[in-house]
Amino acid sequence: NVKVVLGNEDQVQVSGDADRLKQLFLNLMDNAIKYTPSGGTVTLSFAREGDAVRVSVADTGIGIPTKDLPRIFDRFYRVKSPRTRQVVGTGLGLSIVKHALEAFDGRLDIESEVGVGSTFSCIFPPQRITRRSSKPAAATSQ
Repeated sequence: NVKVVLGNEDQVQVSGDADRLKQLFLNLMDNAIKYTPSGGTVTLSFAREGDAVRVSVADTGIGIPTKDLPRIFDRFYRVKSPRTRQVVGTGLGLSIVKHALEAFDGRLDIESEVGVGSTFSCIFPPQRITRRSSKPAAATSQ
């Protein structure tokens, strides 16, 4: 019962291991959905920022306390709260995200407020970007 929507959608491509990219974004989306209460929203956005690309996953979930932010990438670490105890997980997802993003020479920016939600933004450097036309592909009939 969480709505998943597409936000900003600049046409971009990131070059590299497709399986690792898939793993990175599946983990971010899975976390966003798991920690967003019923009726909330998860937004996936793609944006060019100068020569870099920002891919963001934003949610209207429970948020992360400031004191826990430095540890969320530690293997097996899980924020301790009544809500997180109800969510099934191992505490490995964000560790996987961090290592996958490092393989792309990227960085992760996090904004989070308890009770409001979180935004995880993956910033990919210029050497990982493949430019694409911003024109949509022509529709084909079958």
